[in-house]
Amino acid sequence: MLEPRSVDDQALIRLRLSPGDARYAGNLVPGSKAMEIFADLETELALKEGGDEGLCAAYDSVEFLAPLRVGDYVEGIARVTRRGNRSRTIEARIFKVLGVDENGVLDTTEPVLAATAVATIVVRTHSDTGVA
Repeated sequence: MLEPRSVDDQALIRLRLSPGDARYAGNLVPGSKAMEIFADLETELALKEGGDEGLCAAYDSVEFLAPLRVGDYVEGIARVTRRGNRSRTIEARIFKVLGVDENGVLDTTEPVLAATAVATIVVRTHSDTGVA
């Protein structure tokens, strides 16, 4: 589990999955929603690291570990684990912090690791922006 460190090198998102997120029977949410959350976390870190949205260059790994359903509250957390001249390696996790069953009844009150990712993003440098 990622532990809070510096606000500057971490990003956090918490949201509830909506009916519009469902794509499968039983109100299951596809893995593409987790990828969207990872992308938002990466963008926040790119803004903090380089002053603009940056670009995701690659995913080194992505794992989907637990199903997500409509009504679940999820929390995404990411942090910078390596800094290069223009690249940053990001480690990200998505936790189901409150879960519901297929009928919308609370069934998870302890955080469950739902997805993980390691990605490389490219950020601007001061020479790219003209700032000294």
